[in-house]
Amino acid sequence: MGSTMDKIKGQANELAGKAKQGIGEATGSDKLRGEGAMQEAKGHGQQALGNAKDAIKNAADKIAGAAHKNL
Repeated sequence: MGSTMDKIKGQANELAGKAKQGIGEATGSDKLRGEGAMQEAKGHGQQALGNAKDAIKNAADKIAGAAHKNL
C-alpha cells in the first residue's frame, strides 16, 4: 500500500475512533470509549507509516539524484 493510502486510512481511523469515544462518553459506555481509543491509535500508526514511507522515498530519490549527478 502506498504512503497516501496509509495516510488516508489513518485519518479515517482517527476520525472514527474519536467519534466512537464521543459516543461512548455520551452514553457512558466504557467499551465504546476503549474501542474508539484503540481505533484512533491505529490511525496514528497508519499515518506514521505513511510519513515514514515518504521519508524513505525522498531519501532514496536524493541519493539517486546525487549518484546520477556524479556520473
